[in-house]
Amino acid sequence: MGEQIPEESNKTGKSAEKVVAVAKKAAPTKKAVGKTAEGADEKDVEADEKAAENTAGAGKPAKAAKKPAKKASAGPAVPAGAAPAGGESRTALVRRARRINRELAEVYPYAHPELDFENPFQLLVATVLSAQTTDLRVNQTTPALFASYPTPEDLAAANPEEVEEILRPCGFFRAKTRSVIGLSKALAEDFGGEVPGRLEDLVKLPGVGRKTAFVVLGNAFGRPGITVDTHFQRLVRRWRWTDETDPEKIEPAVGALFPKADWTDLSHHVIWHGRRICHARKPACGACPIAPLCPAYGEGETDPEKAKKLLKYEKGGFPGQRLNPPQAYLDAGGRPAPPLGAA
Repeated sequence: MGEQIPEESNKTGKSAEKVVAVAKKAAPTKKAVGKTAEGADEKDVEADEKAAENTAGAGKPAKAAKKPAKKASAGPAVPAGAAPAGGESRTALVRRARRINRELAEVYPYAHPELDFENPFQLLVATVLSAQTTDLRVNQTTPALFASYPTPEDLAAANPEEVEEILRPCGFFRAKTRSVIGLSKALAEDFGGEVPGRLEDLVKLPGVGRKTAFVVLGNAFGRPGITVDTHFQRLVRRWRWTDETDPEKIEPAVGALFPKADWTDLSHHVIWHGRRICHARKPACGACPIAPLCPAYGEGETDPEKAKKLLKYEKGGFPGQRLNPPQAYLDAGGRPAPPLGAA
């Protein structure tokens, strides 16, 4: 995904080394075992058990299995403290899920939306355009779009052929042109040119589904929501947070494991990890800082040095998706993406 740049910076190189070092240290040591669900400290256990009981939609915690799960007779080596294959109680699941999120928050303290935007309208349009392409490609394309059509009224009155030409690099440019012009007309006619801050209003706009709506609500309005994109779906199933495959069922199933206030940041943490380390075809298991907590450890490359070569974006020395990322990301060693047409 995205375009590579020639060399990695010292900061990003150190970042990659740090991730690999954490993964090396975590897998075999007793300290890592202490970070698993079964080794959680007493305060975490008490807090998570209480939260699990009170979380909306979570239901009653399931009874713990009487017998431990049988060890697999064959398969990849699992690091010490890895999550069990089965027999995990509801409370243990809640505890492990929240610990994964806390670990990811330490790895990606600067996680943020990877679409460039300055207002809710820009974020809404950019999110619609991001379907079937990378955020980087959208960020390379939208500056020209917003320079020509800065408001919903401007885009609503645009010549579709001119918009198509701008959006061509994003793929499916004719359908996306219809969507962004259509939603702009709806905003201008039904909402006074303002992006609504309610889910039920957003999903009525052309090209806007629940995923897009929650991106806008969480990041433009500060209203918690879970963004179930392809990365999120893949990782929550690998971590056995849910067996659901329908995004609309994954959303409440995962949401029930966490306080509502955590939903937006949780989405960023999971998506960032999916893009950088836990890839679809070949996850970098040997460079993963949460390997001891992952039931799917071993699906990818477990050798730390080989896994390091699979890392993407700033963890592997490459830039993130944004042309204009937040300052916190830059301060932490992140790099802005190259502009459209850059070598």
